[in-house]
Amino acid sequence: MVAILIAGATALCMVLSVLFKPQVIIGRVKVGLYWLICLVGAIFMLIFGDFSLSFLWERITAQSSVNPIKILTLFLSMTLLSVFLGDAGFFYVIADKVFNKAKGGQKRLFLSLYFAVAILTVFTSNDIIILTLTPPICIFCKRAKISPVPYLVGEFVCANTWSTMLIIGNPTNLYLAQSAGITFTKYFAIMWLPGLVTGVSSLVILLLLFRKQLSQNIPTNQNKMESPPIDKVRMIVALCHLGVCIALLTVADFIGLEMWLICLALCVSLILFNLIYGLVKDKNAIRVLLSVKKAPYELIPFVLSMFVLVCGLETCGATGDLSKILTTNSKVDSIIYGFSGALVSNLLNNIPMSVLFSSVIPFGNLSALFGAIIGSNLGAFITPVGALAGIMWSRILSDYDIKLPFYKFVLYGLAVALPSLGLSCLSLFLTV
Repeated sequence: MVAILIAGATALCMVLSVLFKPQVIIGRVKVGLYWLICLVGAIFMLIFGDFSLSFLWERITAQSSVNPIKILTLFLSMTLLSVFLGDAGFFYVIADKVFNKAKGGQKRLFLSLYFAVAILTVFTSNDIIILTLTPPICIFCKRAKISPVPYLVGEFVCANTWSTMLIIGNPTNLYLAQSAGITFTKYFAIMWLPGLVTGVSSLVILLLLFRKQLSQNIPTNQNKMESPPIDKVRMIVALCHLGVCIALLTVADFIGLEMWLICLALCVSLILFNLIYGLVKDKNAIRVLLSVKKAPYELIPFVLSMFVLVCGLETCGATGDLSKILTTNSKVDSIIYGFSGALVSNLLNNIPMSVLFSSVIPFGNLSALFGAIIGSNLGAFITPVGALAGIMWSRILSDYDIKLPFYKFVLYGLAVALPSLGLSCLSLFLTV
């Protein structure tokens, strides 16, 4: 009972902080309050929970796919590959081609942007795309004097639907799939159809929602997008590293290499290249350090703290009780876990939800596992609490003085998420 109270209080305080006070300023440094709250909750769980430090250490260092250190290493390595690609100017090149080549009606621009975001999300990750492409969207729409809302909502929804396609698309995919020992190829073999159904259905709904705005023409006097300096050498090398990484992940189970090792090795390789290239070209390594600094390191204490809280819930039997409530051991589990995963994502945030559900889902129950993965992705655009990317996305909008009230975010999110979630879970129900 004590473990449940600690976990519940931590979750409530974390959600309130995300909604009302996501950051605190210590000197000149902004620190996320959400992970500090989780860290405090984890400390209380260690003090009052019914498990020992040795038990926790065994779980954290276990030679298994559920090892949180390996999962964090995999995700941060993939993130840094995308960060170096973005810092070389790649995403702005794509944005420039999408926006400055757009002629005629807004629907054409919307479709061009949607497909560009979809492709980029599949091969990088939803968080990177949202944080990288949101500023260019804001700038272009202001200069073109058109409403940015359809494009911003479309970008956010697109990134959080097509992220279901590959295991690397979302940290929640990685955590849940790795906890069950799912390989890169097995994940894609199961999720390609639900991912496609989700992406197509969300596009149709978005076109219906914004049909009036998208029926208008784009003014012809908009200013050309200003792109940052492009470094073609860095861009090509980063693209090669990302391509090799995805290729090796595809065959990882055949060559006997763990995915986190592949990602870490290529990440280190790219960092070393940029370090040497920077020293030769610019005579300094500041650019490399700035890129490395951009990785979301707050995820480390956040995920580890949630792991401690879940260990406490496991020990007291709470996760087992929740598993009995949700699990039917039939294909219906895809629907149950899909909708419950989306709900819990908006009560806790989707990363804590994935840590919790990794202990709730019975091992080998693929319907429940992939249903939860779908819910963790699509739940992200129901409310801003659903994913940390939503909070950062809202902050970027605020920086550009673009207002999207909470209730409108929820209305747009529900309008897209509920039917897309139902269709995606149904396609999973028919295939698993």
